[in-house]
Amino acid sequence: MIYEGLGGFFDLKHLPLQSLIMKKTVYYGVVGLLLSIHVRAQVGIGTEAPNSNLDVNGKTTLRKELRVGGTSLQTGNAGLNGQVLVSQGEGLPATWKTVNVTFMEEGQYKLINSYLSSDQNGIITLSNGITGDAIYKNSVGENISDASKGNWQKITGLENNFTVRNGKNRLTYQFQTGVEMKASTTTTSQNISFTCGVFRNGNLVAVRPDKISTNNNSDKNGIQDYIFTLNYTEQDVPVGVQKVEVACRKINTSNSANQFAIGRNISDTNNVSNAFSLESAFKIDVIEYVTYKVN
Repeated sequence: MIYEGLGGFFDLKHLPLQSLIMKKTVYYGVVGLLLSIHVRAQVGIGTEAPNSNLDVNGKTTLRKELRVGGTSLQTGNAGLNGQVLVSQGEGLPATWKTVNVTFMEEGQYKLINSYLSSDQNGIITLSNGITGDAIYKNSVGENISDASKGNWQKITGLENNFTVRNGKNRLTYQFQTGVEMKASTTTTSQNISFTCGVFRNGNLVAVRPDKISTNNNSDKNGIQDYIFTLNYTEQDVPVGVQKVEVACRKINTSNSANQFAIGRNISDTNNVSNAFSLESAFKIDVIEYVTYKVN
């Protein structure tokens, strides 16, 4: 009887019984091992019941690059510096992607929201006939409705309402507007002193005084334009709803007949400016401290 084994063909009639038993044992053992590897083509580290091709139950240390998307003929892609590994869904290989995301760590400040508003109505109630309130100094916390601290006029289109959720924060205010005056006498230098401020929940948090002057602008019928800017950062604003407004006031003028406007042109009949070129813009950045809760 001829038997095909691992080492070739054997004639069972000429083999000792003990040798025959040993060869059969080796043969069945190897076959069993091969069948076991084929059936259970999964490797488990730290587990006796892996549920994927490689199942690691424990910590993993990767000493060099991680390559994905390779084949039996080609090495996988290790990605570029700064890229992140992104899943493409079930049955598809992960891929390296470049994303414009700032990864924030605890202890840093993060921009939460920005609020941008503009206004072309401005303030025209401080024009000719108004001498000004003659108040040159303001302090933090003064109320917008306190006439003893100045005759404040709001730029209504710049009001913003939002909620602060973290008591450790920074609120950055950026305000810019056009200011225009028309001298009562075009051949004489004239000036107007004014100031603008930012109010949070009705109380002053930032203020900047300034002055606009004309200098014999007979070629522009005495009209002078100016850009006013206020930048300020407030820290650790209390948690809760916040109402932020911008208001301005006239301090003094060299002649009460001088015309004056903030955030718009004095008149639409001139060829020097318009409401668009002098409009007000206000930007608020809410920046909060990054903290992570442990569940």
